[in-house]
Amino acid sequence: MKMSMDGFDLKLLDALQDNGRLTNHELAERVGLSPSQCSRRRAVLEDTGVIEGYRAQLSSDALGLELTVFVEVSLAAHSPEIARGFAELLNAMDEIQEAYTLTGASDYLIKLVVTDLKRLSAILNGRLLAHPGVARLRSSIVLDHLKQTSRLPIGDVVQA
Repeated sequence: MKMSMDGFDLKLLDALQDNGRLTNHELAERVGLSPSQCSRRRAVLEDTGVIEGYRAQLSSDALGLELTVFVEVSLAAHSPEIARGFAELLNAMDEIQEAYTLTGASDYLIKLVVTDLKRLSAILNGRLLAHPGVARLRSSIVLDHLKQTSRLPIGDVVQA
């Protein structure tokens, strides 16, 4: 359900996307409200699920996870049991950062990060292709990150 938000809520969300560690006092200075008003608004945005959480953004390169790979997956057959089993497999794998069901030629698009080609091969052959419902994989290794963000386009949100 879409929550009704005004310009102050959107400014608050925009500021938190830049820095989720801002105090209510720092938010108040950026948004133009009192710290107590910012605190109340932030609590409502958290309680309604607009703000899903706060987390540290880690560097995959600094951790030695140097390969980012997109994998298109096609299933051999389509049934609720196969889809559920495949979703459980994906959710159990820490290497998988994102996974989507698709329309078109492939059934799923998966983004994963790994240390090297050997680890990628183990995942593709030993985990994904080993699933009984998988018919075909097509992988693409990322050569360069041109843009990577989790930032949402706050300017496109319609105000109440």
